[in-house]
Amino acid sequence: MTSNTGRPPRKKLSTSMKAALITIPSVLLVFLIFILIAVLSQSGPQPAAEGSGSGSGSGSGQKSVPMVQENSHVLDDAGKGAPVLVEFLDFECEACGGVYPVIEDIRKQYDGKITYVARHFITNHANSVNAALASEAAAQQGKFEEMYRKLFESQPEWAEKQDSQAALIRSYAEQIGLDMQAYDRDIADPKMQARVDEDHNAGLALGVQGTPTFFLDGELLQPKTVSDLTDALDQAIANRK
Repeated sequence: MTSNTGRPPRKKLSTSMKAALITIPSVLLVFLIFILIAVLSQSGPQPAAEGSGSGSGSGSGQKSVPMVQENSHVLDDAGKGAPVLVEFLDFECEACGGVYPVIEDIRKQYDGKITYVARHFITNHANSVNAALASEAAAQQGKFEEMYRKLFESQPEWAEKQDSQAALIRSYAEQIGLDMQAYDRDIADPKMQARVDEDHNAGLALGVQGTPTFFLDGELLQPKTVSDLTDALDQAIANRK
């Protein structure tokens, strides 16, 4: 998706704010990450999706869409009946990059207890689409998660640039061991763009307004702290017993 239609403009952190974050103790930083998610990414109230993790649509007048589709990227699968945490993300989003290590810790903590699904939602960054397409090309070779990790861990190298970083992102594909002829072919395939658009349009229909946005069992979550998220997961697991 190359147009900004349906994508509200996102506020960016000031240079002074970025500098201040460097000196904040890690525990407080984690807390502030969630505050920043709320302030920078969620531009207004969002309607919660109805239904379960396999989900139906949200809000009156909105098209019903599945929360998790057959082609969705399921990074952790705890099996039928497990709580389903869905994250709509943008690989170039600063808040997504900030919360990435928190989500990785949660995935380890709840390994085998929850299903975690990553979905695209393209915001107004110059290289968001390049990164999303790279992850989809990697998925064609069974390495979506490897590219997912690489893009977030290398985010300071390529994000927030106004020129195309496609060549640098391509080098990440080489680093994770992709067949580069197949990668180049898939990057140019319109089906990859359609796949990214499919997630983005599903997000719009579900009321997503920014990234990251989380849904747990089809219900919108707006965590302000890590414990808000883990408490919701604990409750969802307890409800299964």
